[in-house]
Amino acid sequence: MSDVTPTNIPGYKAGTWTIDPTHSEVGFSIRHIMISKVKGTFDSFDATFVTGENPLDSTVTATAQVASINTNEANRDGHLRTGDFFDAETYPTIGFVSTGVRQDKGDFLVDGDLTIKGVTKPVTFDFEFGGFAVDPYGNYKAGATAKTQVERDAFGLTYNAALETGGFLLGDKVTITLELQAVLQQD
Repeated sequence: MSDVTPTNIPGYKAGTWTIDPTHSEVGFSIRHIMISKVKGTFDSFDATFVTGENPLDSTVTATAQVASINTNEANRDGHLRTGDFFDAETYPTIGFVSTGVRQDKGDFLVDGDLTIKGVTKPVTFDFEFGGFAVDPYGNYKAGATAKTQVERDAFGLTYNAALETGGFLLGDKVTITLELQAVLQQD
């Protein structure tokens, strides 16, 4: 599928799509005490996708509210909102703006600028398209999974603690995983 067109993506429609937050998730994971991973989500987020006549001309803008961070541990969530990590009071949102969509060996890649804690860096999300469907209420929906990995210190998230057994409390790499369902907006 070297030349992507709407005709070789079954069900493809150009238009403006908004995220369905009840069927979507903004998640992350990070290595913890060098032996396991801690996962979390941002429970308040928004995204808009504009699909072009040519799918490679599509765009996305998205935000997540830092205060909505949820790792299922209230004390940790509170610490993550402080200046040691995200500084939610000064930097209340995490943002993403796409700069391009491309294909590599049949896989879709979405390039863009990710802003965390006032620092903007380029990232590439591997985009796994799930397909299109009509929900029980007649809404036309699209689904996808997007994943990337970032170095947290590149965004000023440098807090860590040495362990008595060697190594550090937190890993350097954070995996961001987006489970997305969006609804086509009707004119």
